[in-house]
Amino acid sequence: MKTVFEGKKISGILGILPENVYYFDDEVNNYTFPVKQTMRLKKLMGFESHRMVKKDSFTSDLCIFGAEYLLKKGYIDKEEIGAIIVVTLSPDHFLPHISNTIQGELDFSEDVICLDIAQGCCGFLVGLMQSFLLLDKLGNKKVLLFNADVLSKKISPKDRNDFPLAGDGAAVTVIENDKTAEDIYYTIYMDGKRRNVLRIPAGGFRLPNSPETGELKDQGDGNFRALDHMHMDGADVFNFVQTEVPPCIDEILDFSGLKKDDIDYYLFHQPNTFMLQKLREKLEIDEEKIFSDLVRKYGNSSGASIPLVITDNLSKLMKKEKHICCLSAFGSGLAWGAMVINLGMMKFCDLVISDL
Repeated sequence: MKTVFEGKKISGILGILPENVYYFDDEVNNYTFPVKQTMRLKKLMGFESHRMVKKDSFTSDLCIFGAEYLLKKGYIDKEEIGAIIVVTLSPDHFLPHISNTIQGELDFSEDVICLDIAQGCCGFLVGLMQSFLLLDKLGNKKVLLFNADVLSKKISPKDRNDFPLAGDGAAVTVIENDKTAEDIYYTIYMDGKRRNVLRIPAGGFRLPNSPETGELKDQGDGNFRALDHMHMDGADVFNFVQTEVPPCIDEILDFSGLKKDDIDYYLFHQPNTFMLQKLREKLEIDEEKIFSDLVRKYGNSSGASIPLVITDNLSKLMKKEKHICCLSAFGSGLAWGAMVINLGMMKFCDLVISDL
């Protein structure tokens, strides 16, 4: 899909992180590998620390915390919201939906559209696409887009391939109509033939959770995980990103009539530092135009990573200036996409730490 969205803007972004910080150095004894061997990965992959929610905190808690923050600050009014969209791979329950939970807990109007979308790494791009489409029918109402995941609960702490990257977090984005807004250029691709590169085998109706699916087993490489756990095939994902993303970026730039140097910031999903560095080199992007430190500090926060990159690195700029930005995400599905958008002059662009 390739299209242009007209008369739409992002008027505010809130990033939300859990307060608990866990350090790679403290976790090296979780694994069956020699400590010295494990520590070699620290510099190569950019492992340092990650944020994970408490045992009794879940996706809806992060979302409600964010919505309450916006209401208390006066950044939004309930009456101006026409839709609540939640993009997540970690719902509290099969039913009810998190969007309905937010609506009910915070007493939003019954005419607010509530929609949950199951999407991972490309969750911010998919959520924005759905928001832009809904705004064509919402008039002067705004969309509250939540990107949130607590996937640390689905990753084995004895899996050195996946656990160091586990990062919980959330973002709330306000999107609205604005006739004066610059055009937004958008493209996205999906390839279900490669769907099993990132997967959680058990937990759905086809293979429900059971004592058997929860049993930790050596995967033959020294990593222990169960069928209940998420796994990413690192080599396949790396090759996928290096192969598919560069032409996608070239395509969106050509579509928007811009050159690489015209872009002020490249705001990318955060799989790991090594992968982002190799992608930057392949794209020949100036180092100061791309951020790759979010995953090192907080972990891979799935669909919330791009708005967290923005709130962590560009908070002050986004409130007083405008910048031409290229957003790109890639991962589970497999899915990959890009967007060229003018970001800035936001009502708010904050990063907050929750007690969750």
